[in-house]
Amino acid sequence: MTSEPTFYIFAFSTTENQRMIILTSVLLIYLFILSGNLLIISLISFEPRLHTPMYFFLCNLSTLDIMYVSTTLLKMIYACSIGDHVMSYTACMTQLYLSQMFGNTEDFLLTSMAIDRYVAVCFPLHYSLIMSKQVCVVLAFLSWVMPSINSSILTCFIHNLTYFGLVEVKNFFCDLKALMNASMSDTSSLRTYIIIGAIFVGVIPSCMILASYVRIIQTVLKMKSSAGRWKTFSSCSSHITIVVVYFGSAMSLYLSSSVEEDVALSIMYVTLVPMLNPLVYSLRNKDMIRAIRRIFPGTRSL
Repeated sequence: MTSEPTFYIFAFSTTENQRMIILTSVLLIYLFILSGNLLIISLISFEPRLHTPMYFFLCNLSTLDIMYVSTTLLKMIYACSIGDHVMSYTACMTQLYLSQMFGNTEDFLLTSMAIDRYVAVCFPLHYSLIMSKQVCVVLAFLSWVMPSINSSILTCFIHNLTYFGLVEVKNFFCDLKALMNASMSDTSSLRTYIIIGAIFVGVIPSCMILASYVRIIQTVLKMKSSAGRWKTFSSCSSHITIVVVYFGSAMSLYLSSSVEEDVALSIMYVTLVPMLNPLVYSLRNKDMIRAIRRIFPGTRSL
């Protein structure tokens, strides 16, 4: 790379009316995600009854979702508000690193939550012993550290690619796929690493989640009480919903074949789970509803 390029976020090229519609929509989505996930973090922090492994991982997930959308959507809001589509090289590489790390961390946190549900359903008598505070901290630590290593390697690969002048990035943020397509270098080695990295940060976690729920289903089917089966399944339903939405949107993004699809699916991938997370875990979770009523007495009549 002979000189430091600048990046033009091509997805923001719209008319004035379209730009204001996008700005309003994205700002409302961001505020909803921020307030909803902050509510979850506050409830878990201030309600002692929610100090369990499942809610510990949920608190991590909500923190991650806030950081993820802040990394991607804040630049989009800024660009739409003043019409500035240009990003410096340093800002683009930073956004790439953070977005990749947060996206991969989501995989690992969802896997940790699946392991927690597996132990709770299949080994209920040993749950507190197996899912101790130390084990939860280690799982959370690995969920954050391992993706950061993978993201660092990917960012180094992109850093070594060649760009000239004002580079068009055909997405609403500095996405890995868009940066590869905008480069004038041979990206075959990078694509090979992406496949290898995807096995560790995507395929293996998804297989672990699938294996956990296969065992959970087998255990639930062996229960004699229909009420017990329903109660056990309902304790996993929120997590199942988030997993299906997350991996479904990720797979759709991976298989997309056009720039328009990439932009639309990227927005869905970035915003859908952070939006659903507060709804699924608040409205469908009796423990969270009880915590809301205890902490906010005025909501008891709702």
